[in-house]
Amino acid sequence: MTSYTHTPVTVDGKRAVVIGGTSGIGRGIARGFAAEGADVIASSRTEENVAETAAELRDLGAETAELTCDVTDRESLERLRDDAVEALGGVDILVNSPSYIARKSVRDASETDWAEVFDVQLDGTFRATQVFAEAIDSGSVVNIASLSSEIAIPNLAAYSTAKGGIDAFTRSAAEELGPEIRVNAVRPGFIVSEQTSGTYTEGTPRHDTIVDRTVDGRLGRPEEITGAVVYLASDAASYTTGEIITVDGGFTRSTFPE
Repeated sequence: MTSYTHTPVTVDGKRAVVIGGTSGIGRGIARGFAAEGADVIASSRTEENVAETAAELRDLGAETAELTCDVTDRESLERLRDDAVEALGGVDILVNSPSYIARKSVRDASETDWAEVFDVQLDGTFRATQVFAEAIDSGSVVNIASLSSEIAIPNLAAYSTAKGGIDAFTRSAAEELGPEIRVNAVRPGFIVSEQTSGTYTEGTPRHDTIVDRTVDGRLGRPEEITGAVVYLASDAASYTTGEIITVDGGFTRSTFPE
C-alpha cells in the first residue's frame, strides 16, 4: 500500500512576534497563533493594550511577554527584537500589522498626513522586517496588505498607496531574504473590528454596497484572516514565498449583484 504524508498546517511550537497585535486583525492573528500552540508576543505602542492582550495569550496557553514598540523608531524595534529573543528563546515568525490611517482626499491631504501614514504602514514594515531578519535563522514574515491597493476607496489615497508599496516590498523581500526567510502577505477585505467601528455601519450606502458586491454577502471578521496567516507562517507553506493571498469573501471576484 502506498503511503502519503504532508506537512500539517500548524504553528505549534513556533515563536511569533505580531507587531500591531493588540487590536483588530493583528490581535486576531496573535490569539489564533496562541490557540494553535505557538508562543506569541503581541506588540504595539500602548502599554495597556499590550498587557491586556498578553493576558489573553497566557489564558490560551502561550508563553509571552509584555513588550511595546513604535514602528517609526528603529531603536524601539531593535529592543523589541532583542527582548523577544530573550523571552521566547528565538523568533521564527514576524507578522507586520501596524495600523495608521489618515482619512483625507488627494486634494486635502497634507504632506505631513502622507508622510505619517507611510512612516507607519510602509516604512514601519520595512524597518521591522530588516531588524527581525537578523534574528530569524529560518522562518517566515507575513505582512498585512490591503484590498485598497487593488481598488480605489475614497479618502484613503495615502493608506492605499502605502499598502501598494507593501505588495511590492513583499515580493522584493522574498527574493532577497530567501531561502532562509519566506516573505508573504495577506490582503484582507472589509473587516469589522474596533479599528473600523463606525466605518461600515449597517444600513449605510457604503455598508450595503460592500455587502451587495461580496459573494459571501457580509463583512469579514478578524479571525477569518488568521487561517491564511497561519498557513503562510507554517511549514506547510515551505515552498510559498513572495505571494499575496486575498481574503475578501469574493469581493474582488464578483461582477454585478443580482
